[in-house]
Amino acid sequence: MNYKFSDRVPQSDTDPVGVILKVAGDPKVMSFAGGLPAPELFPVEQIKAAANKVLTEKGPAALQYGSSQGIPELRQVILGRLAIEGIKTDIDHVIVTTGSQQSIDLTGKMFLNEGDTVIVEDPTYLTAVDVFKSYGAHFVGVAMDEDGMRIDALEEALKNNPNTRLIYTIPTFQNPTGRTMTLARRTKLVELAEKYDVLILEDNPYGAIRWEGKNLPSLKSFDKNDHVIYMGTLSKILSPGLRLGWVVADPNLIKKYTMMKQSADLHTDSLAQYIAAEYFAANNIDEHVAGITDLYHKREQIMINAIDKYFPKEVKHSNPEGGMFLWVSVPGVQDSQKLFDAALKRNVAIVPGDPFFGNETIPGTFRMNYSNTPEAKIEAGVKLLSEAIEEVMGK
Repeated sequence: MNYKFSDRVPQSDTDPVGVILKVAGDPKVMSFAGGLPAPELFPVEQIKAAANKVLTEKGPAALQYGSSQGIPELRQVILGRLAIEGIKTDIDHVIVTTGSQQSIDLTGKMFLNEGDTVIVEDPTYLTAVDVFKSYGAHFVGVAMDEDGMRIDALEEALKNNPNTRLIYTIPTFQNPTGRTMTLARRTKLVELAEKYDVLILEDNPYGAIRWEGKNLPSLKSFDKNDHVIYMGTLSKILSPGLRLGWVVADPNLIKKYTMMKQSADLHTDSLAQYIAAEYFAANNIDEHVAGITDLYHKREQIMINAIDKYFPKEVKHSNPEGGMFLWVSVPGVQDSQKLFDAALKRNVAIVPGDPFFGNETIPGTFRMNYSNTPEAKIEAGVKLLSEAIEEVMGK
């Protein structure tokens, strides 16, 4: 049959996310590619205990249809996480979503018409690019440095694109670079959003995993006139398989999110919500996050040290203070896919940089993940990757 797809379906069958997940699951390949948490840190026994208690005490409610906005118990838990980011609010400002990916999708669906401009960091989260593209967005990338999005370049972009509907940013331990926006830039970014009357979508999946520097307040904490929509998730601090995220916004906007969510999936998995709420009630999440942070820092240090030891001196990398990723730039390479292919030939996986850009790419770039690779394998993988880089550079 000749399928007649809508304009929202990609014309190309190229699927970078699918490739990442496939490679990450291949036991022969040492993967620095996917943003997968370390599975050995999943609190399996504690979640099992929480599930048993929920099914014993609240089984009928947990297995029934539920509120599209999310169960109050979990929204109360989320308020505690928000307080760490400097956000003081109530549960009427919170909706539970099916992972942060749904938060991005619902936001795109609510605010973007064909041709509307979305301003993003260059580079940015590749699946956010895919979502906004599906709603016909026009992308404007703003250059970054080690302090995050450049505010001078952002204001220039806002001046030149009066139809901007959304600024999408990951200000803390950004994906894919691992960079963190400074406090001064955070305050200025919110000021610019108010000045140009444009929404910010603040994505914060990694902020809790910090091993260096001071915890910085969220953009939402500076928001006085509801120009910031805040997103969070339990995927990186508890379990991605539970598929639990949230949006924080003005209650009138939350009502719209709720209506849009009803047409998407009615509500997020009730059982998963009850289990997560019970886990938080019975366990110390801060101790659990501290364990995650310690392990990721150890792995990041091994990776950085190996990169400095084996990579050609011309190659540059970011130096994250937390999170799960670092960004590598290889001078003189005009095709990032060649880096991926050369690495995979040696059974090492990375993510080439191209999918992380909304428009023009910066060649010779790629993302590395350190959270999901055992310490004993990291140096050997980096050494093999250095051979791949030297091959593509022609050394």
